[in-house]
Parts: sequence; structure tokens; C-alpha cells
Amino acid sequence: MRYLIKFSYDGTLFLGYQKQPNKRTVEGELEKALYSINNHKATRIYSSGRTDRGVHALGQTAHFDLEVNITLYKLKCALNSLLPDDIHVIEVNNVDESFHARFLVKKKTYKYYLNMGEYDPTRRNIIYQYNKLLDIDSMCYAIKSFCGQHDFKIFTSMEAVKTSYVRTIYDATIEVLGDLVVFTFTGDGFMKYQIRNMVGTLIKIGKGKLDKNIIDKLLNNELSNKYVYTAKPEGLYLVDVYY
Repeated sequence: MRYLIKFSYDGTLFLGYQKQPNKRTVEGELEKALYSINNHKATRIYSSGRTDRGVHALGQTAHFDLEVNITLYKLKCALNSLLPDDIHVIEVNNVDESFHARFLVKKKTYKYYLNMGEYDPTRRNIIYQYNKLLDIDSMCYAIKSFCGQHDFKIFTSMEAVKTSYVRTIYDATIEVLGDLVVFTFTGDGFMKYQIRNMVGTLIKIGKGKLDKNIIDKLLNNELSNKYVYTAKPEGLYLVDVYY
């Protein structure tokens, strides 16, 4: 039977999401727990996508198949009893055998959190401690250029080799809550480092190091990627996945 789980994790102590030999990863911990539940049989898990080292999730999703007969409630309890404290399964559902957690995604929402105020050591792993004021108006103007369908190759990692770098961003906003700046992006998909590169470039605009009209020039390949900057991973969260 096929199951879909929704889960959260603190990415601080993981070496990324994807399973790697002899390294602590989110995927590795999930498959280890499923091995125990599924009569000690290797169980592969398929997520909606990967997150970078140090990145967090509030609503990641993944599917897997089990041979054992178990209720949804007991499966959720079993997973959470076997998983480490920095991963938590929020929800478990049955899905059709044709369901795929990655290929059927319609859109995703990510948020990036930045602190402009006093350095906060207690939140250094969960909010980017920028600790300086930014020109919010210029960033709010610039972020709208990301909306729509564009070729985002210049904002992705050189390691991310794709047949197409075209993605659609449905909404991109910036909200200020006291000293906290919240960047929100909703799109049909995001590539490696894409959001961190978009946020990093927006931060440079807010710092006055880049012109607020530069995003359009970058998307139109009028400038090189030397004007693209990568924000630190700790402020980034995968918030929700929509099917």
C-alpha cells in the first residue's frame, strides 16, 4: 500500500536531505525508520524534492510503499517513535498506487527569515542573523520581477544540470514584522540554490550594493552571475507542497 506523509525537520544537524553513505541525512533517517516498520525490508522514500544542508521544512512531503498492514494512526506513531527529535511526521494518508510525491506537485511555497535587529544566538540556526537595516522599499520593488515565467538558470547552482531552467513563480512578497524580514515565494518548482540566490541578490539590493532594477537584467541574461549572491541556508524553510 502506498502512503503519503507530511513532515517537518530542523536541518541544522543534517548533511542535507538526500541520503548519503555514512552521513546523517533526513532521507536516511526516514528510510531507517521505515526499515524497522516494514518487517526489516529496505523501503525507498520519494520526496517532493530535496533541500540543501542547513535548510528546514515545515511541510515537506514524501511517499513510500509498505507491505505491512498498519493503520494511519499507528504508522504515524511508529515513525515518530523511531525518528530523531529533529524530524516529525505531521500527517499520514493513503494514496493511489499511481501517486508520486515529486512528479505530481503543482506548486510549492518557501519562506526565508532574516533578522535585521540585534544578534540572537538562540535563533542563529533558524533565522539568518543579518543584524543590519535594509532598504525594504527597494527590495519590495525588485522582488516583483521574479513573478511570472522565466529562465532562472542564472539564479541556480552550476551543479544543477537541467534540460530546462524555466520555472513559474506565482507570487513573491516581503513582509516586515518588527526586526524580522520574511521573504515568501510560491512557484511551480525551484532548483538548487535558486531561492537562496534570489534572496541573496535582494539583500544586496537592500544593502544598496545593487540597483533595484537589476533583477530584470539578470533574468534577461544582460549581466553575468557575478551579480548573483547566495544567502545563508539557515533562514530558508519549505513551508508547503500542493498537489
